[in-house]
Amino acid sequence: MASIRGGVFTRADARACGYADADIDALLASGCWRRIRRGTYAAHRSLMLITDEMLYLRRVYQVLRAGGPGVYASHQSAAALHALPLWGLDLTRVHVTGADGRSGRLRGVHRHIRDPVGPGFQLWNRLRMASPARAVAEVAATAPPVPAVVLADAALHTGLVTTRTLRHAVTLLDHGTKRAHAVFGHLTGASSIAETRLRLILSTAGLPTPSLSPPPEPEAPDPDLSTAALWFPDERTVVEFEPRFPFWCEEFEPSAEEPLPEPLAADPDGPQPVEYCWISWTDLNDPPLVVDRVRTTFTRAARRTGIRHFNFAQVQS
Repeated sequence: MASIRGGVFTRADARACGYADADIDALLASGCWRRIRRGTYAAHRSLMLITDEMLYLRRVYQVLRAGGPGVYASHQSAAALHALPLWGLDLTRVHVTGADGRSGRLRGVHRHIRDPVGPGFQLWNRLRMASPARAVAEVAATAPPVPAVVLADAALHTGLVTTRTLRHAVTLLDHGTKRAHAVFGHLTGASSIAETRLRLILSTAGLPTPSLSPPPEPEAPDPDLSTAALWFPDERTVVEFEPRFPFWCEEFEPSAEEPLPEPLAADPDGPQPVEYCWISWTDLNDPPLVVDRVRTTFTRAARRTGIRHFNFAQVQS
């Protein structure tokens, strides 16, 4: 509740979440909750770190409270209310959609006029917003492609949308459909912002697609280094990277009837992976550097394992 409202909530919100008045007063008296203004509170830990995303959520909530019943949060503003990552998106204006009013950008609000507003809007806890699929489609049609792919990957990973609902949402757009289809054609199936960026860089450069199976465990892993990895079995290469900003996903305990799949073991008789490539978060800001580093590692691995790949098209010609 507090996260989608920028870290703040009302006494009514707390009651809706199961807190009795006595519990609310006790949390306020102990300092765990702080009073922002009359009837509005925030957890103490939320006041310790104020991010741009949190401030943006507060502005979205204020605009919705001040707007009429026909005003809905849309685009990245709706995505923020669905707790989707806002990395790389423009947070200078709150986006709303309505059937009437003055369109355009005014006082920090970008108002989109559609009469009728169309399907794909919902009311949740008195907040009027676009559905996850519609919000992702709107961002894909208007935002830069890389942040849009990140947002769509996150929505798929969390289960808020499916490829079918995204395709349907694109049909509801009045502009930007080609741009949205191009974004959805580059979905990577990643589990973090860093992985989405890395996979998109490799795909755009025409490099091989990494395997769905996890890479073989290194002989001496570093327990103090938190990493994620992409496994390229044909190139005998593991590309490791920082798992920055993982997408949220509801955890579950596997049952005896539905065990988690075992990772595929490497072939003991085949050539073992001998090359690792490390990509940092800052490296992702320089795609040519990332591509050159990965290609160099592929070449180095081929020399050490003796694997050679032939271009059959050139051989036949």
